[in-house]
Amino acid sequence: MEEEGVVVVVREFNPEKDCSEVEKIDNNCDVGPSGKISIFTDLLGDPICRIRHSPAYLMLVAVMAKDEEEREIVGVIRGCIKTVTCGKKLSRNGKNNGGNDSLKPFPVYSKLAYVLGLRVSPSHRRMGIGLKLVCRMEGWFREKGAEYSYMATERDNEASLKLFTERCGYAEFRNPSILVHPVFAHKVSISNRVRIFELSPFDAESLYRHRFSTTEFFPRDIDSILHNRLNLGTFIAVPSSGYLESWPGVDHFLLNPPESWAVLSIWNSKEVFTVELRGASFALRGLAKTTRLVDKAFPWLRIPSVPELFRPFGFHFLYGLGGEGPNAEKMLKALCGFAHNLAKEKECGVVATEVSTREPLKEGIPYWKKFSCEEDLWCMKRLGEDYSDGSVGDWTKSPAGSSIFVDPREI
Repeated sequence: MEEEGVVVVVREFNPEKDCSEVEKIDNNCDVGPSGKISIFTDLLGDPICRIRHSPAYLMLVAVMAKDEEEREIVGVIRGCIKTVTCGKKLSRNGKNNGGNDSLKPFPVYSKLAYVLGLRVSPSHRRMGIGLKLVCRMEGWFREKGAEYSYMATERDNEASLKLFTERCGYAEFRNPSILVHPVFAHKVSISNRVRIFELSPFDAESLYRHRFSTTEFFPRDIDSILHNRLNLGTFIAVPSSGYLESWPGVDHFLLNPPESWAVLSIWNSKEVFTVELRGASFALRGLAKTTRLVDKAFPWLRIPSVPELFRPFGFHFLYGLGGEGPNAEKMLKALCGFAHNLAKEKECGVVATEVSTREPLKEGIPYWKKFSCEEDLWCMKRLGEDYSDGSVGDWTKSPAGSSIFVDPREI
């Protein structure tokens, strides 16, 4: 409830005037449970950098004004809109060898909005400011034709859940896992039974569209992501024996894939914001420091020492993870090792990814449970009529699939 004589106005973010105040709110608001990733600090004083790579985005601030001269930013919210896969349909695809029409899955797209970075100054909570920001943002979503809106939070964030599910009409939708692995002082050894190729953005796009376009949340503008300067590359792992020594091109690969293979892309989140672990116990801090000291004294032991994660650090985000075949998990593990070594060269603190809890290749992703969140919570709301062809119906009520595609622009 607003204080008497105080007016809260929601307006669009002004980068020339609002940066320092918004950055202060971001730094004062923890966004994770104690002992885990708890705060994001935008680099270069650019609070809008987390969404500017999306096709359409907006940032709003809540300004409290007691009189003409006394004004203070007390809340902020970010939102973006994109078109993603919400399901799939089967369509005729010519004649097969038996003379019958074959069916091929095709993606069904929906215009989806994402709410992120909702922050209200700790001294101004329980005044309806968060609700006002969400309602204003949803109004913009509807103006742009978004059919659904979703947000992500921790299951134990009672205040956020109450706001979105009880007051804003969102429903629990998916429970992906955020998996985090520290970057050690030593490189990870990669099996010589695995060969890793880097794909061009064009080959990567073709592979993703052919193999993963029906995956839930797959972005229709995947080409924009793969050509973005923050994308460090797409890498594919195949068996070193029985396959070509050089990349044969995506067309040859799609026609003659090896028995097992895996793929992932790497996003340079370090250039967008830094992360800091807060709330860690003295015991955990001491253990981490001890591993570093012992590793420094006995480097030949190659001890997996924990890097300094209790001050701001950068990280790489792995996305587009997938693959096929009986050894796909081993291929993915090799790719994660490759990503770890690249992050070490770039002086990152961790590598992270987010996948469905039911992801078939999850066991191939190394992570530390202490720094991870194995059950994140996504909530979704239907904003209006579903403009798809009716193959999906109400997406908010659809069952979860085995995989999801996590857009790195929203991390």
